[in-house]
Amino acid sequence: QVQLVESGGGLVQPGGSLRLSCVASGSIFSINAMGWYRQVSGKQRELVAGIISGGSADYADSVKGRFTISRDNAKNTVFLQMNSLKPEDTAVYYCNARIRGTPYWGQGTQVIVSS
Repeated sequence: QVQLVESGGGLVQPGGSLRLSCVASGSIFSINAMGWYRQVSGKQRELVAGIISGGSADYADSVKGRFTISRDNAKNTVFLQMNSLKPEDTAVYYCNARIRGTPYWGQGTQVIVSS
């Protein structure tokens, strides 16, 4: 019914920037909230940033001041601007959307921060 596709990941040096995008498509009437999670091998998936339909956003303490989440509700798209990247930001980043109360996940996009 619903598909989420992430893009924008890649390799970047410490201190650099990346912008992730996630587009939701399918049987969508409204999106209650969208967010970004990340996961490294052997560890739990963790919330990076979330945003509700009204525009309010919150962030993990580890990324506050460096990452910014935004969305285009008309296009069912959420973005994650990542600045001042650190090696510990390396992970697979997953998009999440809640549509009519049901959570959906994308396939993930790899972010590698390394010299």
